[in-house]
Amino acid sequence: MARLVIISNRVPIPKARGASAGGLAVALRDLLTPGTMWFGWSGRLASEPALEPAIVEARGVTYATVDLTSEDYKGYYVGFANGALWPLLHFRLGLMQFRREEYEAYLAVNRSFAASLGTVLQPDDSVWAHDYHLIPFGRMLREQGFHGPLGFFLHIPFAPPSMMEALPVARELIADLCAFDLVGFQTEEHARDFRDCAQRMLGAAVQGEWVRLNGRSMRAFADPIGIDAESFRQDAVRSVNDKMVHRVVGSLAGRALAIGVDRMDYSKGLPQRFEALARLLEKHQEHRRHIHFLQICPRSREEVDEYRKLRTELDRLTGRINGRFSDFDWTPLRYSTRTAPRSQLAGLYRLSRIGVVTPLRDGMNLVAKEFIAAQPEDDPGVLILSKFAGAAHELTEALIVNPFDPDAIADAMHVALTMPAPERKDRHAALVEKVFRTTAGAYCKNFIDALSLVKAQAAPPRAAA
Repeated sequence: MARLVIISNRVPIPKARGASAGGLAVALRDLLTPGTMWFGWSGRLASEPALEPAIVEARGVTYATVDLTSEDYKGYYVGFANGALWPLLHFRLGLMQFRREEYEAYLAVNRSFAASLGTVLQPDDSVWAHDYHLIPFGRMLREQGFHGPLGFFLHIPFAPPSMMEALPVARELIADLCAFDLVGFQTEEHARDFRDCAQRMLGAAVQGEWVRLNGRSMRAFADPIGIDAESFRQDAVRSVNDKMVHRVVGSLAGRALAIGVDRMDYSKGLPQRFEALARLLEKHQEHRRHIHFLQICPRSREEVDEYRKLRTELDRLTGRINGRFSDFDWTPLRYSTRTAPRSQLAGLYRLSRIGVVTPLRDGMNLVAKEFIAAQPEDDPGVLILSKFAGAAHELTEALIVNPFDPDAIADAMHVALTMPAPERKDRHAALVEKVFRTTAGAYCKNFIDALSLVKAQAAPPRAAA
């Protein structure tokens, strides 16, 4: 019987008392049915890589994991994936650090993943690989002799040819993406940028969503990811009983709450967001003592210098803003690097008047959708959303801003705080309809349906490039 095999950098193995609630695990929940396999890195470092994966069965799903050596981790993950690809695909060329040996480690880990998966793969399996860590994986799995349907989804943005060409191995990576049968992107803009790269950098023939190269065709299309909107709304409603949410409500003393929730990353526009709060309190002094801004920002990738520098900058900005504007019984900016459970976040979103989602560039940003799903329909808050987040292509009724402009964010916060209830309700109703339509389940179904068709569907008639 045909299986779906999911491949990702990390595998969230369920624990004895429930599954790990990682972002990808939540998005793919509808596919984690008996018979599915999930393969990838265990998260552990070992002295020697294992040739065959460790197998764990949970609720009928097979979790197959391999360890990495510390050298592989540094080269593949810290080095090329997050030192070169991540900044490049987020349009931060000044932060891109390319080292040939790290690219070789990236290839080596992908090759070892393909070889290890090959020991448990079945001929009629369908394979779906995820994200920028695994771009060469499809080609290498083909080299292992796999001929089944092979898909890939990029969760972060893609870059146009003029930017991709800055990476010395860009042509190789574009060719690697063309080895998949189906490649999905968060937006049509990202899919188009990839097709432009294939055409300009490799001479591929492009017709609509189809790319033809070296006698074979593949499809590159947009399939925006979503959330389990109904489940998240229910979490938000139930959160009225959460002690931490109660404490936050009490601490507000009737003031409005603005909230931002982001992993600590330079792509999230956090310094500009903090500056925007200061501009709001400067330009619209009527909001002083009437608003709290809560930024939840869990630490990540602290082995990377740029992330440590970002944390230092945010600490400095927090001190400066609070030192300038706070009073004895009011602190405008609350900034925490602690993680919060999903249920508590849902409750915090629900009681917030403003959701501030202003990344400098983002593939989708599901916080925007979670904020909308959590809001009470009778008194909804307002979403402020970066024009460079993938979610802005869908959530057009949000207040769309340029995240590089703190004054624009501040003005949007003022509009949100003074927006009449009828307008808030109208905007929210339109946003809710979209969030409940483009769900995680719809995302999974769209991709799997497309993958099942793409191998059998004839490409548009076109001469080989």
